[in-house]
Amino acid sequence: MPADANANGDIFGGWLMSQMDLAGGSHAYQEAKGRAVTVAVDAMTFHLPVQIGDLVSCYCETLRLGKTSMVVKVETWVQRRSNGRHEKVTEGIFTFVAIDSNGRPRPIELSGE
Repeated sequence: MPADANANGDIFGGWLMSQMDLAGGSHAYQEAKGRAVTVAVDAMTFHLPVQIGDLVSCYCETLRLGKTSMVVKVETWVQRRSNGRHEKVTEGIFTFVAIDSNGRPRPIELSGE
């Protein structure tokens, strides 16, 4: 973990962003009922630093579901190791596209179809 931190003990934003992309990708896979890839990070806001030892959790919500793509909001919260407090540290908006076995966009099957 220290390799992912700066001299102040704060986790690098890039590491946190990659965790958010993994969480969003897992959410997109479930929504798309198959492979989905990240095509854009539409917004990213870092509210508070994350320190080594904080427990990190990502929460996802689908904001828009299109024919082949979806927009997913990912919030990252921590439980502080120092005091146990829960705080939102980062939020971002990601766009994912459902793809077939050839890597081409494919329609997202809506529930009930």
